[in-house]
Amino acid sequence: MGVIVGSIISWWIYNRQKRTSEQQDIILARIEKLEENHSEILKKLADFDDKHESSFDAIQELDKKIDALLKRDNDSK
Repeated sequence: MGVIVGSIISWWIYNRQKRTSEQQDIILARIEKLEENHSEILKKLADFDDKHESSFDAIQELDKKIDALLKRDNDSK
């Protein structure tokens, strides 16, 4: 009788551990996917920031040129 009860308990523990392990594998796969997506998003944000910075620099340069032209135009009058 003890052998049967011991076998049932051992099988039950094995089965629970197996299910837990499978769920952990699924969760780890999801985490890896999220990390990949996170890395891609960070790269896109960095690219966007670089483009934004260059656009901002170009706008500042245009502003300086416009100010210089306006000053030159006012000085010549």
